[in-house]
Amino acid sequence: MTTGLDADVVGADAAAERRDEVVAAVTDHAGRVARELARLEGGDYGQVTIETDAGSWTLKYEAGDVQYLRFEGGRRETYVVSTQHPPDPEALADALEDYDAFVAGFNDHVRSKEGVLDDVSTEFPDVASADDAVAERERVCDRLRETCDAMAIQLHRCASDDYGAFTARVGGTRWELKWEEGRARYLRVGGEGGVYLISEYQPPAPRDLRAHVEDFPAFVDAFNEHVTEISDALETVEL
Repeated sequence: MTTGLDADVVGADAAAERRDEVVAAVTDHAGRVARELARLEGGDYGQVTIETDAGSWTLKYEAGDVQYLRFEGGRRETYVVSTQHPPDPEALADALEDYDAFVAGFNDHVRSKEGVLDDVSTEFPDVASADDAVAERERVCDRLRETCDAMAIQLHRCASDDYGAFTARVGGTRWELKWEEGRARYLRVGGEGGVYLISEYQPPAPRDLRAHVEDFPAFVDAFNEHVTEISDALETVEL
């Protein structure tokens, strides 16, 4: 029952150590390939597949480091370099017989990109200045802000709070002036998700401003009517 239990077991230390040495050398060399590939592709991550007579090699990289180097030849798939586990020594040896062909294929891949941009002109058209458009927008927005602040002052005087909103419909579209302590916070057209003609964050697009600014006088008229109604209501109060 115990026959063979005294037999010596051959240690795997030497084979594993040699395998790790080879993998480290390949990882270092393939890392150079990965860095050149990252420079060529212009990204922090990616991959390339190089075909050889014996099979195909796929190199995946991230931040200039090799994520894996995979060789597919015949029916065998070998991860020569992997962050998961080391390869079988025999499979590693078989794959590395084709490694030089992989490097040669990669070099050809790089050379195929050389000269691609030689005939590309860098003489581009002049870029038009936005100064005039911005100046016109600022002129209109400054006047909108001035008028809305004047409205906000009157609303603050009439209200019992330090903040509030005045809304009116102009041509079937909702306009809202949000104010706080006598200053306009925003002027929005179209309700939630609408266009902000006045905002604390950014100016409106010139196209949006142009589309709505001509209706602004009607909004001011609605405000004036609102103030008049308040005044008329108070005139009827007798003490």
